[in-house]
Amino acid sequence: MKTDFNFTIKRICLDESYHPSNNTRITTNFANLARGNSRQANLRNALRMIDNRFNTLAHWDNPNGDRYSLELEIVSVAMDIVNSADNFPSIEILTTKIIDHKTNQCIDGIVGNNFSSYVRDYDFNVLLQDHNKHQPKFTIPDDFGELHGKLFQHFVNSVAYKDNFNKPPVICLSVSDNKTYHRSENRHPVLGIEYQPNETSLTEQYFKKMGLQVRYFMPLDSVAPLAFYFFGDLLADYSNLELISTISTMETFQKIYRPEIYNANAAAGNLYQPNLKHQDHSLTQIVYDREERNQLGVMQGKFAEEKFIKPYQSVLEQWSADFAL
Repeated sequence: MKTDFNFTIKRICLDESYHPSNNTRITTNFANLARGNSRQANLRNALRMIDNRFNTLAHWDNPNGDRYSLELEIVSVAMDIVNSADNFPSIEILTTKIIDHKTNQCIDGIVGNNFSSYVRDYDFNVLLQDHNKHQPKFTIPDDFGELHGKLFQHFVNSVAYKDNFNKPPVICLSVSDNKTYHRSENRHPVLGIEYQPNETSLTEQYFKKMGLQVRYFMPLDSVAPLAFYFFGDLLADYSNLELISTISTMETFQKIYRPEIYNANAAAGNLYQPNLKHQDHSLTQIVYDREERNQLGVMQGKFAEEKFIKPYQSVLEQWSADFAL
């Protein structure tokens, strides 16, 4: 009997009262904020930063810089394994809603933004590490990211996704700190200055197997380019306000978690090499433990291995071999 995977979507509001669910990856940008004694202040400060950045970018017909605010929802995707009673917390992403206080409209933003995946944790923190253990030279397994990429594309093409969202996702990540980026002459009114990498990165290769292409842009008043992963045409398929919702949300998270790059005191120039050891940067008011966050990533990868990869290895291999869009 052929095994397939269906998806169940749950939503929860990301506001000052947010508490991570039991299935949420603790290292997820939003979940990591909502921990410890500073959880409510962390969330309040982050949400204020997002709104302020949105209004700075959406400055037209917005003289006081307070026309818009964003509402964020966490979308948790559980993968139901057909012919089994089990399910697995596969993906978490964010959706944005834009509140226009001048017209009292609620405008759909972009789905995606942040991207959280236990299987991705397994690939990078377990599979890749084991593959290179005691090896003289770092190499990548031939099928690295294949299963994860197919599962993601299966989700985006699923009935569950299409019933909930009108457009494909856009995922916004940091640039790679081991690559060099060249400033181009191309400028977009919202996304800003486009940069080109000197070579492909492992992250690019991984997301390509998810069906996504990438472009790098540094928005107005930013200090470093962001990586935008998307299907279709990033510039034509999304409105300016939709793009601003993603920029303001994800740039805020990057300022918090990668201040050496995104809260640096000097902006990227014509030739840009990101550096996570860069000392000339400012910290936000958000409190978190970076070392603990790194350690938790390994634990999450082992969780995926124990609860999903190993128990369903033969099923997953067969499903992956039979997969077709």
